[in-house]
Amino acid sequence: MTTPATPPPDFRLRRILRLALRALARRCPNCGHGGIFLSYFRLRTSCLECGLRLDRGEPGYQVGAYMFNLVAAELLFAVLLVAALAATWPDPPWALLTYGGAALMVFLPVALYPFAKTLFLAFDLVFRPQGAER
Repeated sequence: MTTPATPPPDFRLRRILRLALRALARRCPNCGHGGIFLSYFRLRTSCLECGLRLDRGEPGYQVGAYMFNLVAAELLFAVLLVAALAATWPDPPWALLTYGGAALMVFLPVALYPFAKTLFLAFDLVFRPQGAER
């Protein structure tokens, strides 16, 4: 009994950008079909159009999405903090920056979670195209 051949990774810039833009639109990165979310935080098990397994068949797969989410939230926070400091220097409102920063660090991961989840899926599709999951 032979197993189907695993497709090789495809690193063309145009494909990578297409996958990323579809993911940022909260669509299936593979085919662009919408409706892959059951709710704001829950993905379907597979895409209704192309059949892509959205959990990619690995235990602990969601950890990559958590990592993308944390990195995106921290980077966005750092950019906003530097912009606020630059705009208000030499007398920045430290209390506002402290409490606003704490609120942002609670709000940003929640707001960015579905985007991080689909973006991680797109990242995974670059290295393991559809059909490569086990």
